[in-house]
Amino acid sequence: MKQSPAAAIPGAGTYAGTGMRSHAILIVLFLIYMSDYIDRYVVASMIDYIKRDWHITDAQAGTLMSVVLLFITVFTVPASILIDRWSRRKMVSVMVFLWSLATLACAFTKNYTQLLVARAFIGIGESGYAPGGAAMLSAAYPEDKRAKALGMWNASIPLGVGVGLFAGGQIAKHWGWQNAFGLVAFPGMLLALAAWFLPDYKTVRAESSEEGVKDLRGFVAKALQLCRRPSLVLTYLGFAMNVAVTTALMTWLPSYFERTGLAKPGEGGTYTMPIFALVFVGAPLGGFLSDAWRRRKPEARMIFPALTSLAAAAVLLVALLNPGKGAQLYIMIGYGTLATLFIAPAASVTQDLVHPGLRAFSYALCVIVQHMCGDIWSPWLVGAISDRIGLSKAMLIVPAFGMMAAVFFYMGSKFYNQDLALVERVELEAE
Repeated sequence: MKQSPAAAIPGAGTYAGTGMRSHAILIVLFLIYMSDYIDRYVVASMIDYIKRDWHITDAQAGTLMSVVLLFITVFTVPASILIDRWSRRKMVSVMVFLWSLATLACAFTKNYTQLLVARAFIGIGESGYAPGGAAMLSAAYPEDKRAKALGMWNASIPLGVGVGLFAGGQIAKHWGWQNAFGLVAFPGMLLALAAWFLPDYKTVRAESSEEGVKDLRGFVAKALQLCRRPSLVLTYLGFAMNVAVTTALMTWLPSYFERTGLAKPGEGGTYTMPIFALVFVGAPLGGFLSDAWRRRKPEARMIFPALTSLAAAAVLLVALLNPGKGAQLYIMIGYGTLATLFIAPAASVTQDLVHPGLRAFSYALCVIVQHMCGDIWSPWLVGAISDRIGLSKAMLIVPAFGMMAAVFFYMGSKFYNQDLALVERVELEAE
């Protein structure tokens, strides 16, 4: 039976409540997401070391990030099908072990091509984690606390990026860049084991077995069905533009700080870390603020990301117009606080507007869109422009993506309430 938003029962669609079971899921998934981004972004603070050893261009260096995102996109489809039809916790466990093993393999590469292939396998491993983790957390917490939980979970992203950037630069400076890959790989292998024993909910079918996502054809059919909900599509696109911004920055800021003279060689990651440390505040704060506003205005989960995306883009532009100056770092820290305020409410929208049996699918579709329309090309694009006019000028294109994100979120807010009224409410049971 379908219900209006006002008739929704608090706590409907949860199987674990808000006790220790839910918190245990959140803690383990938080650490896994942190490991995900450490392994993904450790390369960013070592770009100039790799360029020195193997004589690659900035465009090739950017591709070391883009290839991960490309393979995440390609394999998200089969991974999400398995997640919704098999087991979220088991799929998460397998994926974590695979990307950790691929990260370890990076330590033994002998040339650029081998490193590119190893990085591709990191993308394959990471392809199923975000959809599976989002579905597990969305079911573990009641709807009125969902954005807070997803906000705290997503706070692990900037923390992982910061640790990866700091560790990569410091290890590369003292012991060589290949050793950095080996050292960051091992925690993920332990977390893969922990994920196997997490609580999970029984797999449920979406509306009818005929409409379930069984294969690629079913995936496309269901994707087209969800694309009839304008607020969902515009949320995906807003996510994509913001991720294009943050991925370009996380890839290039260490080198940018070193090349503009703000940081010494090998210390660009250290200068970048405080920016993403404050992003750690932004993700959960965005969840708390948007949940509070949503009590008075249901579409706040889309208006809030629109406002914060615009503010973040404006602050970033001011910072990038002052390269190499001490004040730039402080302005960038302000950007870091604003940059991920959008994540929790936007991630909640991807879960609010679909049947519980399609939550992993919806987040997987969001991941596909954000990579295809956002971050697959942004590190490469900045690198390619940098090869022609220099990194400092190339970075000036990045704030425009954030402004586009604000437009998409605001447009989506106009359709949110009518799309929410179409969602079927069901109770979930423990596995």
